[in-house]
Amino acid sequence: MEAEKSRQRGIYRATLVGSAVNAVLVVLKFIAGVVGRSSAMIADAVHSLSDFLTDIIVLLFVRTSSKPQDEDHDYGHGKFETMATLLIGVILLLVAVNIFVGSAQQIAAAWRGEILERPDMIALVVALASILAKEALYHYTLRAGRRLGSQAVMANAWHHRSDALSSLGTLAGIALAMFMGERWRVADPIAAMVVGALIVKVAIDIMRPAIDELLERSLPREQEDDIRRTMLAVDGVERIGQLRTRRIGPNIAIEAHIKMDGNMTLTDAHNIATRTERALRAAYGPATYTSLHMEPLVE
Repeated sequence: MEAEKSRQRGIYRATLVGSAVNAVLVVLKFIAGVVGRSSAMIADAVHSLSDFLTDIIVLLFVRTSSKPQDEDHDYGHGKFETMATLLIGVILLLVAVNIFVGSAQQIAAAWRGEILERPDMIALVVALASILAKEALYHYTLRAGRRLGSQAVMANAWHHRSDALSSLGTLAGIALAMFMGERWRVADPIAAMVVGALIVKVAIDIMRPAIDELLERSLPREQEDDIRRTMLAVDGVERIGQLRTRRIGPNIAIEAHIKMDGNMTLTDAHNIATRTERALRAAYGPATYTSLHMEPLVE
């Protein structure tokens, strides 16, 4: 219980740091976009706003996911965190599509002969500051997510990285538009379109494992083999049958038939099953869900 509380505090801390940085960047980017006459910077501000919103989603869902089982949720609330991860991916995908469409419209306007606005220096400075801040935040959040074993926090880290990439494209486009003349102002929406495509890929990579979990996909074969070895190492366990595995948020669920000597007493068989459960929780975490069916070994 104390370990879970510590994990929850760590997730809150990492997310709140990101929220504070995102809140500052949203304000700065909107100001820079309006004052600096940069539509790319305004789009980047919208991207940062999506980061801030996903931070709120993580905070709300992680609190729910840490709740123990109740009458309505026999397996606990771990998948609420998985749902948060999926929502982050969906929001990221929608933002990327919005950037992509907006950039295409600007390119079409330039193709028709319209002269795009020249950005001001404030947009360039804020874009550079955003890249440095978001890249630092990406590394901080990713380390925290790995240490805490939280998919939602790691997904949020990639959201920070996508914002840094977006600002990098914005920086390149603004610089070309400012210093290379009217014909080069189209470089701003072109760079934003490329970044939008990259963000789509990141969004899909974030959503794929969350979808797999919600669809009850088994753990990787290598991990299942390791689970079998863990159980077979328990004295009295002879064979493993009908192993089934899945993820429940940050935890895993293991169901299996363990075969043992059929001549032993029920008490002895129960003790072996208990030791097997303890071995699995020691290897994969105290919140690991186990359901073991004891069977007599038949040669």
